[in-house]
Amino acid sequence: VQLQASGGGLVQAGGSLSLSCSVSGSIVRANNMAWYRRAPGKRREWVAFITSGGSAEYRGSVKGRFTISRDNDRNTVYLQMNNLKPEDTAVYYCNRYPYEPAMWGQGTQVTVSS
Repeated sequence: VQLQASGGGLVQAGGSLSLSCSVSGSIVRANNMAWYRRAPGKRREWVAFITSGGSAEYRGSVKGRFTISRDNDRNTVYLQMNNLKPEDTAVYYCNRYPYEPAMWGQGTQVTVSS
């Protein structure tokens, strides 16, 4: 099962975007879930994860600006991104945490202009 992210777009620095990742079945409910991103020319990196119990952790560079949440009834994981910076420009993906290689979807492009 591939996890498909949506909600990306082009935004000016300081703006906000809300990403979502929906999947069929009980994958979200049963797993720790995370958002990852890959910036141009860089390796994919973890951005934020949320445990099955609802505890969240964030990469230092996004702490205080991004919020991860989950809706188990809707099998959806969200990433609210505020005060976006040009360095947040990347393709964003959702997956389990730790990730499952077979679950990578196409991601959603986030572009932040200065």
